[in-house]
Amino acid sequence: MLKKIMLGIAVAALLAGAVILTLQKQANAAATRERRTADSRDQGPPGGPGGMRGGLEPWLDELTKAYEQNDREKMGQLLEEMKQRRQRFQRGMGRPDRGGPPEGMGRGPTGGMGGISSSEESTPLAKTEAEKKILSILDDMDKNQRRGMMNVPITDGRLLRLLTEAIEAKHVVEIGTSNGYSGNWFCLALRTTGGKLTTFEIDERRASLARENFKRAGVDKLVKLIEGDAHKEITKLKEPIDLVFIDADKEGYTDYLKKVLPLVRPGGLIVAHNISIRGGRSGIADYVKAVTTNPDLETIFYEQGGGVSVTLKKR
Repeated sequence: MLKKIMLGIAVAALLAGAVILTLQKQANAAATRERRTADSRDQGPPGGPGGMRGGLEPWLDELTKAYEQNDREKMGQLLEEMKQRRQRFQRGMGRPDRGGPPEGMGRGPTGGMGGISSSEESTPLAKTEAEKKILSILDDMDKNQRRGMMNVPITDGRLLRLLTEAIEAKHVVEIGTSNGYSGNWFCLALRTTGGKLTTFEIDERRASLARENFKRAGVDKLVKLIEGDAHKEITKLKEPIDLVFIDADKEGYTDYLKKVLPLVRPGGLIVAHNISIRGGRSGIADYVKAVTTNPDLETIFYEQGGGVSVTLKKR
């Protein structure tokens, strides 16, 4: 009975947050209509007021269903999805055509914040036809498959690609494949470094979708997808690892770190998603402590996008 009451309180809090976000959206839309001129440039950034993609009703339906089925994992995923939507919404409020930058931040010479517009920052350019193909699949996944998949934001995907290529990674291990979105970002780099991706996914449906997306992008030969509980499956790894990406159950981050760290080469990286230096969600505070109190490691925090920690295993 107590558990049901607590779950009820959690759902009530989520619903309240959703109502507030809806009201914010409506208020901002009204203000935007008043400010909009004939030469307004766009309809707002993805994830902003014009990019909620379907509104909140489907999200609320999924939340209600998860609650009725007492599916805590699904409820947690939906909460994280709403968090990311809210972050994108708040960033959209800071665009020049959405009322100006946040307080304390000025506009640069190009009219954007700091001199760089969000459209310039989030548009990767293809150097080759192969890269163009992968980027087109990533764009399709972002537009049509993101809902319910807990994918990293585009800026975080670009960071993963950049880090992988910068250290010339030959072996990347990803814990939490989902539909293969972040995996395809890794493959953008691995196709140039001659490397491979080993990725773990516990959900059969998502694993199947990921295989399809890797094949569509033409990178399936670079990927080994392992279905099952990563806590158990990663103990079977034997090869050295250049970069590990952790984006799965938050309570398990420290366990994943403990199990893969011996295989990470000196100079290799451990990257974790949905990380805040303040801790936050259950398990994250323990992970932050683990990567900041070990003298063999050096960690920085990138709190844009979905929040990323980058940990170096010292030479």
